[in-house]
Amino acid sequence: MIRIVKMEFEKEKVEEFLLLFKEYYPTISSFEGCSHLELLQDENQSNIFFTYSIWKDESYLNKYRDSEIFGLVWSKTKPLFNTKAAAWSVNKKYPN
Repeated sequence: MIRIVKMEFEKEKVEEFLLLFKEYYPTISSFEGCSHLELLQDENQSNIFFTYSIWKDESYLNKYRDSEIFGLVWSKTKPLFNTKAAAWSVNKKYPN
């Protein structure tokens, strides 16, 4: 299962977010069931980012979302937004 999360930050908060992501990347990317995690930045709007992660299945994503580490990271990230985050859970269809 692929999880894509779009986050738009206050322009002056981007560096703070990047430091936060780098700090917690090793922990999140090694969370049980997570096989891939990357951060993408919009080419035209430097304050818009996407996380792209691959999970064994939805139950592992939910374990992460219910974890203490998620609560900690989210509580530090959410105040940096300038709009509500959007998220999608998708499955790869082609090529397999």
